[in-house]
Amino acid sequence: MSLGDPENMEQVKPEGAKPAATPFAVSTWVRDLLFAVAISFLIITFLYQPVRVEGTSMMPELQDQERLFINKFEYRFEPIHRGDVVVFHYPLDPSKSYIKRVIAVPGDKLYIEEGQVYVNGKALKELYVPMRFRDERSYPNTVLSANEYFVMGDHRLISSDSRDFGPVNRGLIYGKASFVYWPADDMGVVR
Repeated sequence: MSLGDPENMEQVKPEGAKPAATPFAVSTWVRDLLFAVAISFLIITFLYQPVRVEGTSMMPELQDQERLFINKFEYRFEPIHRGDVVVFHYPLDPSKSYIKRVIAVPGDKLYIEEGQVYVNGKALKELYVPMRFRDERSYPNTVLSANEYFVMGDHRLISSDSRDFGPVNRGLIYGKASFVYWPADDMGVVR
């Protein structure tokens, strides 16, 4: 019995067998993976970085263990504004990072009287600090020099902030809190 000309025969593959990966498909997959890793590295290094909140000093805006993205790029071109929530190296131990709200910027005159913050002679309206989180602490008259920022947590009763360690130098601030991504129920822009 003759099976015919081997050059004209159709090949038969068992049902369910997967085609072997071609060298081109593997190299394309590796190229795409390397490209994705490189783009991710650039985004995390220069633009956005995921961080986890540890502690409750920024409640109610930020909760303990929330995950958020910080924008590391914005302050290269834009000034830091009063009200921004920033991430910075803790002045007394730069290996640690803190997250707080900017209350006063360079050149501002600040003092706190029984919990009420005054900036440039005017009482600061702090709608982000609920009454139950306010305290009665005071802070003496201070004029912030160039590159100094006065930062405070929104939960004033428990926050370790510029009232304790003084103004934060601009060189220690490395990002602006931008977007909470986890847990999903809290997802949204940081205000």
